[in-house]
Amino acid sequence: MKAGTRGAKRHRGSRQRQDAENSKTGCEIMISLQTNVNSLVAQENLRVNSQFQSNTIQQLTSGYRINKAGDDAAGLAVANTFRSDVAELTQGVRNANDGAGQLQIMDGGLNNISQIVDRLKTLATESASATFTGDRTTLNSEYQTMLGELNRQASNIGLVNNGEFNKSLSVYIGGGSTQGNAQVTVDLSGQINQVDSAGLSLATTNIDAGGTTLTGNTINNLNNPATMILTGGGGGGTQTFLVNYIGSSGAQTQLAATVTSTGNAGVTVANAVTQLNTQLNPLGLTAAVDSSGSLVIGGTAAFSLVSANVTGAGVSNTSGLATQASTAINLGDSNVSLGTTTTMFGDAAPEILAFTNGTVTKNVTLDATNITTANMVDTINAQTASMGIYAVKTDGNANGGFAIQSDGSFNITLVQADTAAAGPWAGLALGASPAITAASQSASTIGNSLGALTAIQAAVAKIGQVQGRVGAGENQLQYAINLAQSQITNFSSADSNIRDADVAAEAANLTKAQVLQQASIAAMAQANSAPQQVLALLRG
Repeated sequence: MKAGTRGAKRHRGSRQRQDAENSKTGCEIMISLQTNVNSLVAQENLRVNSQFQSNTIQQLTSGYRINKAGDDAAGLAVANTFRSDVAELTQGVRNANDGAGQLQIMDGGLNNISQIVDRLKTLATESASATFTGDRTTLNSEYQTMLGELNRQASNIGLVNNGEFNKSLSVYIGGGSTQGNAQVTVDLSGQINQVDSAGLSLATTNIDAGGTTLTGNTINNLNNPATMILTGGGGGGTQTFLVNYIGSSGAQTQLAATVTSTGNAGVTVANAVTQLNTQLNPLGLTAAVDSSGSLVIGGTAAFSLVSANVTGAGVSNTSGLATQASTAINLGDSNVSLGTTTTMFGDAAPEILAFTNGTVTKNVTLDATNITTANMVDTINAQTASMGIYAVKTDGNANGGFAIQSDGSFNITLVQADTAAAGPWAGLALGASPAITAASQSASTIGNSLGALTAIQAAVAKIGQVQGRVGAGENQLQYAINLAQSQITNFSSADSNIRDADVAAEAANLTKAQVLQQASIAAMAQANSAPQQVLALLRG
């Protein structure tokens, strides 16, 4: 009895302690057949662990930490910005590579064009020699062919007027804070980047006598091109050349081309050529020094030199240029001096001349009433300029001399005449023609070739400048590509840090999830079997 009493007391004490613990936790455990709380808790934990395991498996199999916006909404927004920048820059690198490739094509074309210009210079140099005894027409034929090939290649690489690439080329790369910073511009616009014959100022050059022959005396004859033609006496001086020329409209215009010395500084022939060409080149005329030291003028327009005078206090002329007689310098394969208004007309009756160039004939009526040489020249040119036949004044007098010039053969026939007092018209019968002579070719060829050499030298320098701009564009694009590649790497790294899964960490999470899931299943099995223990109480 005592032992049983002591056991009963111990059982009551244990029950009291259990009740006390339950009161502390605020919950009371009871056995229910209707609700298995422990099973519900185990089911919830199994669901959570299963979801954790599923997310871990998804991250490991996809390689991404963020698989949906709910995984990390703020991080996903930032990562998407980085990914967009990477896509833009990747295409930008392709654009830059395309641009660099096109510039390399231009670079190769420019190199080939420079070799063509080298050949032009070789031909012009050969023709410029006074000792050359071959056929300059053959040389010029190749020269013109090379100019045509130069034009074709310049057009192919797009560096001609209105060419495909004769403009400012913008290559969009991206990665900049503004649109302007996101693109690279290579400026190949304008005439300074045109490398055809027109852009290089070679279109009108030639190295034979056709169309650019000089006749008469040269302006000066010097053994040394460095010899002073103007020696300053302290006050400076000016050499003025009055040039009559026929413009593209057929009208005659006079230009006063000047060579100026300043103070005590003299002017050499070489200096004079530089000063004259600045004024003559826009007219299609060129001054040059030939191999004998003579200052010669040639070009593609009909012209004549009517005077050359020196002015200025204390200026001396060591070459006798100032006292040089006013000699007509005529341009053309054929020419004829028709005298003056006083030698051409013997009375007031008009003259009618028939000009023939090949199969084309035009009649020109010259009325002697109140006519000046300038009016006569304009009258003739109005009819014959379209035939390539031009009249130019050969001196500065109002009723002075004039000549007819052409770059080919022509005839002048007297259709109606008065009584000419003197000159080439005196005694001519109707239907007759004055003597037309072929011009000398030697001075012309040298002058043209020297003019061509001057133009070619400038063309070589211009091609070098264009090559420099193209090369600078290639380098600029390459540096832009390098920066874009670096940005792609850094943006990709930043995107990866946010978006990509940490495989090591997720592998550990998977192991953890598997253990928890197994434990949850085992615990839920125990919780589900708990109500069966109540049956033992009912069986008594």
